[in-house]
Amino acid sequence: MCDLSFLMGALVGLLALFCSLDVWYFLRAAFVVARAWFQPVVRDVTGEQVLSGRVTPHDIDMCHMNNARYLRECDFARFSLYVRNGVFKALRALGGSMVVSATTIRYRRALCIGESYQLRSRILAWDQKAFFLEQRFVSSRDGLVCAVMYCKQSVIRCSPDKIMEHLCKRKVETPEFPEDLQHWVNFISSSSQALRAESGLTEKDK
Repeated sequence: MCDLSFLMGALVGLLALFCSLDVWYFLRAAFVVARAWFQPVVRDVTGEQVLSGRVTPHDIDMCHMNNARYLRECDFARFSLYVRNGVFKALRALGGSMVVSATTIRYRRALCIGESYQLRSRILAWDQKAFFLEQRFVSSRDGLVCAVMYCKQSVIRCSPDKIMEHLCKRKVETPEFPEDLQHWVNFISSSSQALRAESGLTEKDK
């Protein structure tokens, strides 16, 4: 009877955990970080990194990959990217952290159930406050870019320049912003200014 009560208590505890937290997300994140930790270090901070994936029944709606799943997979790819290129390590050493402050994704063709793909991630450029990344979902079947996302990753209590200097042991200039990325950055800036004005905030309040 005691063993049965313990088992029922454990099952209820697990059910409560899965109902209150996205347990699979945290398990997957831990796995991705652990795997990246044991993979070779990528010395080129702006170098492209590739993760392979496949659309599973857990990912789909209407037999193709759910829109939100693309963003989730991009999260995991960035974890791997930052572990392997040293950005996470530099952040810890400098006492900083990062948060996603903007994303835009363009869907070009659906990834269907069972279809394999490559998720290609790279840092394109940075400014005083944030890194800007591109992440592409490329079909393994025909090489088509099925979706492409821009991500602005803001750095807190530090700066991209300090992170790059820490990693490279010298001051590093940002690569030139691609034209389409610059248009996106301008859009974010214009949106922020409009929302601050709408809320009655000044530049000092942002």
